[in-house]
Amino acid sequence: MIRARSLCLTVALSLLFATSGAAADSLTDEEVRAFINTLEEAETLEGDLDQLNDEQPVSGNPSDMPDFSSLFSDSVNKMRGHEAYDRMEDIVEDNGFDSMEEWGATGDRIFRAWMAIEMESQHPQMAREMTAAMDEINNNPNLSEAQKEQMRSMMGGATAAMESARQAPEADKQAVRPHMQALRAVTESGDR
Repeated sequence: MIRARSLCLTVALSLLFATSGAAADSLTDEEVRAFINTLEEAETLEGDLDQLNDEQPVSGNPSDMPDFSSLFSDSVNKMRGHEAYDRMEDIVEDNGFDSMEEWGATGDRIFRAWMAIEMESQHPQMAREMTAAMDEINNNPNLSEAQKEQMRSMMGGATAAMESARQAPEADKQAVRPHMQALRAVTESGDR
C-alpha cells in the first residue's frame, strides 16, 4: 500500500514538476502558440507514435523514470530513424520551427514553465504530502532498508524536480500563462 502510494505520488510529482535547462531568450507568445499547434497536428501521428513507444525498451525498475526536464528533446532523439520522425519534422517546420531540436528545446521550456505555474498554486499541499510520504517510508517497519532506500531515491527525484521547477524564468511563465487552457486541452486530448 505505501509502496504504491509513494510510487504514484513520485510519478505524479515528477510529471507535474518537470523542468528543463535555463534558456537565453524568453519564450514568446508566438512560440507557445506554434508549439501547441504542433501538438494538435501531431495527433494525426498517434498510431505511428504508439508503435514507436511499443518498440522502446521498458525497464522493470520503477526508479528508472524518464528525465522530465528534457521530455520533448528526448522524444525527438527517440524518434530519429522512425518513419514518424519525418512526418513530425514537416509539422514542426510548417509551424515555424527551424528544426526538431529547436522544437524539442522549446517544448521543454514550455513544459517547465507550465509546471512551475501549476506548482505555484499547489505547492504547500504537495510539500506536505511529500513530507508525509517520506515519513511513512522512513517509519514503515514492513520495509527493508534496501526498499526504503529505493523509495527515498525515487522521492528525492521528485523533490529535486519540484525545486528545479521553481527556477523557471518568470518571463517564460508569463508567456505560457495565457495558454494554460490550450495546453491542458491538447495534452488531455492525447489521453483519451
